[in-house]
Amino acid sequence: MHMNSAPHLLAEDRPEYERILDDALRHAHERPDLAAVGERLNAVQLRTMALDATELITSTAATEYKHYVQAREELRGSAEGEDHGAGTGSAAARPHQSGAGIGAVVTVLAPVLAGTAAFIFLLAGYLLRLLDPPPSFASTMVSAGWFFAAVTAAAILAAAVGLLITALRNGSDSQPIDDEEDELPEDVARAREAWRHALLERGILPFLRDALADPEAGPAARTPLPSANRIPKVGYSRPDFSSPGDGPAAGPRPTFTSPDFTSPDFGGPEHELD
Repeated sequence: MHMNSAPHLLAEDRPEYERILDDALRHAHERPDLAAVGERLNAVQLRTMALDATELITSTAATEYKHYVQAREELRGSAEGEDHGAGTGSAAARPHQSGAGIGAVVTVLAPVLAGTAAFIFLLAGYLLRLLDPPPSFASTMVSAGWFFAAVTAAAILAAAVGLLITALRNGSDSQPIDDEEDELPEDVARAREAWRHALLERGILPFLRDALADPEAGPAARTPLPSANRIPKVGYSRPDFSSPGDGPAAGPRPTFTSPDFTSPDFGGPEHELD
């Protein structure tokens, strides 16, 4: 069974390894030493072989990778320290946050309360108008109902605008992963580029060249399988079992006869010992 991930290659760097491998295979026609791609082994077969040999390939750039991981961990540690410091000093921002929370509650409750009041006032006002004679405050209740209806519409419009502004702000704050990688500090970016270069030049390209030069790789194989000559032989072989008639003529088998047991000769008094 092949190992698809090297112990020293972190899971988060596995896609980067595959991306470098795919890029090398994509531009293989630009390299004279890889011009044989597609003759005996195609790009899919080479990619499968390289993924199976991840541990072997990535070990050629172990030094550069270790330096890159250390630089990245130091960057993350400093970023976590800054976040912790910002969290301890955020007490001054809490009133602003509480104010924003109250505003959100008011924005949600205002349409509900205003709509309920509009419904009650309009229903009561129009029912009172049906009386004969109608009370004098019936028109006042109807006017109040229409006022709360207008407040409901305005509150709904304000809530929609607030949600739109929040969505736009959150969209502008989020950045793609590629932009974050481009904004890495110079030392981390250099360490990453050194690892990529070493992985390509000392690991992936030599592996592809050796695979293409291997005479045991046949063009008929759709997927690269281990050659029979490359399977390590165990230091012992299975015993040679053969049927009894296959070997040399066997000698006569020994015959066994059961011992001749006879019952003791018991007689009468004349046979008693003197």
